[in-house]
Order: sequence, then structure tokens, then C-alpha cells
Amino acid sequence: MRDVDVVVIGAGQAGLSAAHHLRRTGLAPDRDFVVLDHAPRPGGAWQFRWPSLTYGKVHGMHALPGMELTGADDSRPSSEVIGEYFTAYEERFDLRVHRPVEVGAVREGEDGRLLVETSEGTYSTRALINATGTWDRPFWPRYQGQETFRGRQLHTANYPGPEEFAGQRVIVVGGGASGTQHLMEIAEVAAETTWVTRREPVYREGPFGEMEGRAAVAMVEERVRLGLPPQSVVSVTGLPLNDAIRSARERGILDRNPMFDRITPTGAVWADGRTVDADVILWATGFRAAIDHLAPLGLREPGGGIRVEGTRAVRDERVHLVGYGPSASTIGANRAGRAAVTEIRRLLEREPVASR
Repeated sequence: MRDVDVVVIGAGQAGLSAAHHLRRTGLAPDRDFVVLDHAPRPGGAWQFRWPSLTYGKVHGMHALPGMELTGADDSRPSSEVIGEYFTAYEERFDLRVHRPVEVGAVREGEDGRLLVETSEGTYSTRALINATGTWDRPFWPRYQGQETFRGRQLHTANYPGPEEFAGQRVIVVGGGASGTQHLMEIAEVAAETTWVTRREPVYREGPFGEMEGRAAVAMVEERVRLGLPPQSVVSVTGLPLNDAIRSARERGILDRNPMFDRITPTGAVWADGRTVDADVILWATGFRAAIDHLAPLGLREPGGGIRVEGTRAVRDERVHLVGYGPSASTIGANRAGRAAVTEIRRLLEREPVASR
């Protein structure tokens, strides 16, 4: 067992931001704090994004603190551009991320410390920054007959790019940014596409400034404050009505259908009896927070989420969640990393330092 002051779980935008601010306050990696990441290489969830998601299609990638991302080629895959950027960032600030490391559980330890059980052993820590994001928990809705479908079902988390859907009949489920991007790409090569969403898509016209951004974040923040599972910031901002979206609407690609009633071996059926045959169902239905490893601490509220004030878990001041709820955007993750470290430093200064 190793003793440290702070364990950071996750080395995406939020985790690297937190690690940077820990270092700026005088804490040293591998002595005072440790960063654990389950991914095989730097890049956070970006390294798993589909090749056709080029850097130019990314919605607002905000630079990490202390190092700008400059000169990026918009035509390159975002997984490569951001992966290289995160690699350079970890090296410049000597963050010494441990990977690949799986975190199984976080439990109560002795003398007010937390025990972080991992694939490389157990850490005893005085504070925890959880920055695990959502990519590892794709949400798959359940519908009658789903298990009988003889075609292929996959989620955004496994989306390979449009080429694999050439000549096929594809149902795309989901009205978010990923769903519309998948649909517009696939429609160029597929035999037929059908777009299905639970709600009518909301399109946003005009600029999206600081005031609009604050309002959207406040809506997500309110759910977290009430202990409800967080929604993504994108879910409350609507879809930007850009030239690509306008063109797809004019060509009938973004012709939205309500949710089907059930799935059959050959496709889907609606309540009014309408049927659509399909070779593939692509579920662009979002993700949930990857926080199951925190379950032993009993942080969840009756509503299903973890109630958070700022970044601090209300039920345990030693635990901070960054990149969770309102801080899930890249700029929000940066701010959350700094805020979490500010509170943790106060916690460390208030309590006696455990001997190593």
C-alpha cells in the first residue's frame, strides 16, 4: 500500500487540469499525488473517437491550463491531434500518469483516509479527484424485441466511421451532436437511413455566447445540486444550425421520426403499424457518468446522482468530481480542476499530514 495526499482518477481534460494545478501548488507527482488512467495512451476519451471526426468538426476544444494547442490541422482525426497534444502536455509538466491502471473501488480506510483499490495495488489517500468522465458507460436503451434483431447493433462508443455502412439500411437512434454527425456521414454511402429520436430535435440559430453558455451550465448544475443524474451540457443547448445541418435538412437526411414501438428480427415497428427494414441499428444515445467504483462510499442520493457543491461531493468532502455534470465541457473541466485543487489544499492544510 502506498500513501499519498491526493489520488486523481482519469487523465482526460479534467484529470490533467487537476494534476497541473496540484503541481502548481507545490505537490509533486508520485510523492504527494498520483494520476491513474485506464486508457492505454494519452488522449482521454478522444483517443477512442471515430476517424471521421476530424479536429475541424470538434465543438469547442478548450486548451489545457498553461499550454495552448496551436497549429492543429483541421483535416486530421481529432483522436490524433488531441492525443498528441495531451502527450506533450503530460511530458512538459512531468505529470507521470500511471497507465493502464484499472480502479476497482474506493473505500473508507483508517484514520480518515480513503483506500483506492487498483490493478497496480492499493493507494491510501487523504483526498480523491474523480475525473473518469462518461465514455466507459455507453447508454443502451431497451426496447421490446431488441434481442431478436438479426442485423448489427452498435453504439457511438464503437462507431467505426461511415465506410462500414456502405449499401446498408441503417436506423440511427439519437438526436444529439453525435447522432446527427453519424447520420449525415452514413447517408452519403448507405442504401437508406432512418433517423429516430425520443424528442423533436431543437436547433439553435445565431451565436452561442457567454450568456447562453452560462444559462446552459446552470441548468445542468441545478440537477447535480439536487442529486439527480447529470445531463450533458449539449442536451440543453440544442443543435447548432450550421451550413452542414441546413444542407442535410434540405436533402431530407435529417427527417426525424418518433421512437419506434418495438424491434423485430428485420427492423423496427411503430405504434401506428409502420415498419422499416434495417441491416444496422446505431444507438447514438449518449453516456452515463462512470462512477461505479465510488459505490462503496455511499455518495449517491435517492435521485440516483451524486449531489455536488462546486466540485465537492456533499456526502464526503474528501471526494471531488471534475468533468461531472456542469464541468463536463472542456472549459468547464479546466475550471473544475482548479476549483477542486483549491478546496483540497485547504483540506490538507487543515488536517495533520500523515507520515509516510
